[in-house]
Parts: sequence; C-alpha cells; structure tokens
Amino acid sequence: MEKWECTVCGYVYDPEAGDPDGGIVPNTPFDKIPDDWVCPVCGATKDQFEKVE
Repeated sequence: MEKWECTVCGYVYDPEAGDPDGGIVPNTPFDKIPDDWVCPVCGATKDQFEKVE
C-alpha cells in the first residue's frame, strides 16, 4: 500500500499502521480515509498530503 506524506510537517501516513488515535484502523488505504481526517501531528487537512514515491 502507498504511503502519503504531510507537506506541512513531514508526517508519513503508513496504511499498515493506520492512525488508531485518529480512528483509522490498520490496513486502511489513504483513499479510504474520511475527507475530514487531519494530520495527527500538525492538523493539516488530507489534501495537504502527497504520495511518497
């Protein structure tokens, strides 16, 4: 699964880990995360993430 990086703070969303504190269970692809989810580090919106190449 693809990882996504916050362009504001550098946090990397890893689908294998998810974001349990943010209500995202492990193995959730980025495109399946709700649109109102925000970066757990800096609060940036989902549209401020870019796919890690």
